[in-house]
Amino acid sequence: MQNVSDEYRTIAGLAGWIDKTSRGRLRIDGRDAASFLHALLSNDIQALRPGEGVYATYLTPQGRMIADIVAYHCGDHVLLDVAPGQSAVLSARFDQVIFTEEVQVSDVSTSLDQIAVVGGSAEAAIARAAGADVEQLRALPPRSHIMIGELRVARTDDAPLPSLDLFFASPARSEWLDRLDDAGVIPTSRALAEALRIDAGRPAFGVDMTEETIPLEAGLLDRAISLTKGCYVGQEVIIRVLHRGGGRVAKRLVRLAFDPSVETPPAAGTPLSTDTGDAGRITSAAFSPRAGRVLALGYVHRDAAETGRRLQAAGAPAEILGLAG
Repeated sequence: MQNVSDEYRTIAGLAGWIDKTSRGRLRIDGRDAASFLHALLSNDIQALRPGEGVYATYLTPQGRMIADIVAYHCGDHVLLDVAPGQSAVLSARFDQVIFTEEVQVSDVSTSLDQIAVVGGSAEAAIARAAGADVEQLRALPPRSHIMIGELRVARTDDAPLPSLDLFFASPARSEWLDRLDDAGVIPTSRALAEALRIDAGRPAFGVDMTEETIPLEAGLLDRAISLTKGCYVGQEVIIRVLHRGGGRVAKRLVRLAFDPSVETPPAAGTPLSTDTGDAGRITSAAFSPRAGRVLALGYVHRDAAETGRRLQAAGAPAEILGLAG
């Protein structure tokens, strides 16, 4: 816990890098790349201009999640950033639904590396490492991106500190890590990366979301779903829940803060309860050096998903801070 706190204190004023190479990356080429993805994903892909990006979900016809995806419009192609272990599955799925469209799907996970730079001086550090304009980097909205030579820099909202993802050809990995080291960017542990994610309330696919999850349960409506675009896979279920059901789903993913006396994060699957009985379960938890206490994400019954509600997790007291997503 102390090491994570020390790391956080360092990057809060400076910057650290987080290895994201285990994530998947797909390149979608062809004249119909944007329209093809637009018909599959839950957010508005066709409205993107080069240099813009969007967060989206890919759903089954029953409205359950197959994947969550960040799509970057790169001019002559669309780059998809997906959860670890999903690139091959998604590549095969996309190939199966190409009919007359002019689209080529390539899994570039092993040829294109990805790391995040996070911290109070993240933009300044990247600017030093890449010889870029720091003000241009600071002006990037979430999921917007620019090219600096052969380096793509994309703003993310994955942490409660400035965060940008770097994409570069895999053979250049050592060069870029050396440049970041020279710019004062330190390696950051997986433990701190997870703590920052939970602190930001961002669910991870395969951890807080699975193939049984409806995106509305995970709080993804505002970030991942367009209510004005045309049809996409699973749309009928989402619209039915929103318009006929008033957006009510059986459970909601919430952000939880444990009492300062709780030092050990509860394990995934730990039951959550109220005075009246079972309320849900924890999906992920970590000590947050920013909050100075254990934070968690977990699903609770919709009637219990109220900010300020007190819960118990295996006897440990916790409070709902708000919805995740």
